Amino acid sequence: MSGPWLSRVRSNLCPGRKPVLWTVSALCWLNALAVSAAAAENSEASTSDSLIAVHDGFVDEKTCAACHADQAAAFAKSHHAKAMAVADDRSVLGNFNNIQFDRDGVAASFFRRNDRFFVRTEGPDGKQADYEVKYTFAYEPLQQYLVDLGGGRLQALDIAWDSQKQEWFWLGEGSAPRPGSTFHWTGPFYRWNRTCIDCHSTDPQTNFQPQENEYKSSYVATSIGCQSCHGGGAKHVEWARAKAANASAAATDSGLAKVDANTCFACHARRIRLVDGYRPGGAFLDQFSPALLRSGLYFPDGQILDEVFEYGSFQQSKMAKAGVTCFDCHRPHEGTVKAEGNALCTQCHAETAPERFAGNDPSGAFDTPAHTHHPQGSSGALCANCHMPERTYMKVDSRRDHSFVVPRPDLSALYGTPNACTSCHAGQTNARASEHLDRWYGKAWRERPTIAHAFSRAAQNDVAAIEKLRRLLTDREQPGIVRGSAIAEMTRLGGAATAAEVNTAAADPDPLVRLGAAEAAENLPSELRLAAIGGLLGDKTRAVRVAAVRALGTTQSLDFLGDQRRAFDAAVDDLRAYVEANADVAEAQSTYGSFLFGQGRTDEAEKAFRQAVTLDPTFSGARINLAELYRASGNNEKSEQAYAEAVAANPDLADLRYGHGLSLVRQKAMPEAIEELEAAVRLEPANTRYRMTAAIALDAVGRTEDAFGLFDPVDAGGATDADLLGTAIQIGLKLGRYAETLEFAEALARLRPNDAPTAELVRQLQDAVQHGR
Repeated sequence: MSGPWLSRVRSNLCPGRKPVLWTVSALCWLNALAVSAAAAENSEASTSDSLIAVHDGFVDEKTCAACHADQAAAFAKSHHAKAMAVADDRSVLGNFNNIQFDRDGVAASFFRRNDRFFVRTEGPDGKQADYEVKYTFAYEPLQQYLVDLGGGRLQALDIAWDSQKQEWFWLGEGSAPRPGSTFHWTGPFYRWNRTCIDCHSTDPQTNFQPQENEYKSSYVATSIGCQSCHGGGAKHVEWARAKAANASAAATDSGLAKVDANTCFACHARRIRLVDGYRPGGAFLDQFSPALLRSGLYFPDGQILDEVFEYGSFQQSKMAKAGVTCFDCHRPHEGTVKAEGNALCTQCHAETAPERFAGNDPSGAFDTPAHTHHPQGSSGALCANCHMPERTYMKVDSRRDHSFVVPRPDLSALYGTPNACTSCHAGQTNARASEHLDRWYGKAWRERPTIAHAFSRAAQNDVAAIEKLRRLLTDREQPGIVRGSAIAEMTRLGGAATAAEVNTAAADPDPLVRLGAAEAAENLPSELRLAAIGGLLGDKTRAVRVAAVRALGTTQSLDFLGDQRRAFDAAVDDLRAYVEANADVAEAQSTYGSFLFGQGRTDEAEKAFRQAVTLDPTFSGARINLAELYRASGNNEKSEQAYAEAVAANPDLADLRYGHGLSLVRQKAMPEAIEELEAAVRLEPANTRYRMTAAIALDAVGRTEDAFGLFDPVDAGGATDADLLGTAIQIGLKLGRYAETLEFAEALARLRPNDAPTAELVRQLQDAVQHGR
C-alpha cells in the first residue's frame, strides 16, 4: 500500500481536518466492500475446498483482494483466475445432462446427481464405474475435469469440454490407451498432483508420501492467485500494518517478491523442477531446468513443435536480446495484450524508435501495404499472423510462436517447417510462396541466417552437421539457447571428437550454453568428462550443477575427482533435492537410479528403479535400467525376468522386445530370443541395430537364408550404417549371393570412398557377377 494512496484515502475520509491515522484493518474493511463483487466468485468457491491450507509465510488470498481493489477486479476477469475451481453450477461449463460420448474407442456418460457432477467411464481396472468430478480445470478454449481416485490422487479426465464448439472431445491420439498405462486417464500423465499442480493453483505443495504411495497435496488458493506471482504475503501484511501505524518507521522492503519475466517462465516453459516449491523472485534456472531445442520438441528452425510453451521460443528472439519482457506486451493482471492488432507491435516498431530500444533500432514503416503486401486491416496485414504463427495443442488450443520468425517457405520445402504463407493460403505451394516473396522483397531474404540447416541435419544423425553446429556455437550473436542446444547436438553426433568444444562451452558466460555443455558431456567417454565440465560442479546456476553431476556421476570410482570432490558432493545435494522434488515422477527416480548405479551403490539403484516401476508400471526406461542393472551385476536370470515383466506390460515397444531378446541370448534360449528380436524388427523396421542383431542370431542357428532376407538390396542405395552393410556382406558372401552382395558392397564403398579393402571387395564381386561365379 503506497504512501500517496493512503494519504488520499485519509483526506477523502476527513475533508478539512487533519488526517486521522486509520489502521490497515479498517482500510482493508472499506476496500473489501468495493471488491467484494470481483472476489466473490473465487472466495465462495474456495470455502468448500478441503485442499486449501494457509502455508507458512502466506495469507488467505482474500486479504490481498481487500486492499488491492483495482488489481483484484482486473485479475478476476483473467484466465489465470479461472485456472482451477471447485466443481459447481458456476464453474462447470460442460454438458452433464445425461450426455453419452463414444468416439475413438473411448466411451463415457456425463450426468448429474443431487447437484453434483459425475462421469461413468473405464477405470484403472478396465471396468466401468461412476466418478464424481471434484474440480474444473481451466475454462477456455477447453475445460477439463478432475476426479479423486483415492490416495489423494486427482486425475484429469482425457475427455474435455470444447467451450467454443460446446461439445465433448477426446484429447488423445490414435487408439485408446490400456487401463493402467501411462497415458490412460487414470495413469501418471493425467495425474494433477504430478503433471499439473505447479501452475494452476497458489503455492501448491505435492506432499507425495513414497512409503504409502499417497498424496497429501495442499495449496493456499484453489486457482492461481496474487501470491502465485508475488510470493507469500505475510511479510507484506506486516509491512503494510507497520507503515499505517508509523510510515516513517516502516521498513523499505515491502515483503513481496520482484515480478519479472522469470515469474512468467516458471509456468510458461517446458521444464523440470529442481527444488520442491516455487519461490517467486528467484532465478528461473535455480528452480527449473528448461528443455533445449531438441528434435521432437522444436522444428529445425526453432519454431514450436511439441507443447513447449513460450520460454524456449522467446529466448531465441531478437526481442529477448533487446530486453523486451512479457510485460511490454501483456497486462500482468488481466493477462490480455496491451493493444489490439498491429498497435501492439507499433509501440516499438514505429517510424521513430523508442528511446529504450534505440540501440536495437526497431524503427520502420511496417504497418503499411508496402511492407505487408496485404490490404490494410486484412488478416494477412496483421504482424502476429506472419511473425507469430499459431500451432494448435490439445486439439483446440491455438498458441502463438514467440520466436518472432520471418516466414521462410524455402525452408519449409527443405525441412517441413511451418510458415505463415502456406499456413494461411492452404492451397499455395512453398515454391509459389517463395516466388511472391522474391517479387516483394528481392532474394536477399533467402540468405538470412537460420539454424534450420544445422539442426535438421543433426536430427537426421548426419555427421556433416557438426561443422554447422560448431559455427552456431562460436557465434556470440546467437542466443544462448541456440548455442547450448548446438553443443548438445554436436556431442551426440561427434562424441569424443567434440570434447574440446564442450570444454569451451563450459566456460561461456551464458548459463544456457553451460547447461548445454553439461548435458552434452553425457555423450563423452567417461574419462574425458571431468576435464571438459569439472568446473561446472561449482557453477553459480543450479540447473548447470545438476546436469554436471549427472554427467560425472556415471563412473564407479570417484578418485579421479581430486580437489573437486567437495564440489561434487555439494552438487550431489542439488541432485538429491531434484529427486525429492520429483518423488512421484518415475523418470526422475530412474535417472537417480542410473546415478546411484554409476556410483557403485547397486542396492540403492535397484530400489530407485523399482520405485520408478511402481510409480509408472508402463514406463519402459525404468524397466530397461533395472534389467540392465541385473545384467551388469552378473545375474542374467533376473535380467531376463525383468525384461519379461517389461514386455508383458508393454508388448508393443520395440526396445523392450530387443532387450528381452538379448537377455534370452545370454540364457542360451535361442529360439525364444530370435522370436523377440524379430518382433523388435517388425515393430521398428527402420532400426538398423535391431535388424543386424536379428540377422546375426538367425545365422548363428543355421537360418542363414532367413538372416539374409532381413537385408533388402533395394534399400542399400540410401543406407548409412556401415555395420549393417558389413553384416549383410558377410552373410551374402557365406551364401554365395554375389549379385545382391555387390549392391551392399557398393553402398559401403560410397560411405568409405577411400577405403582400399572395400574398393577391392567391390572389384572382386563385380568380376564374380560378370563371370557368373
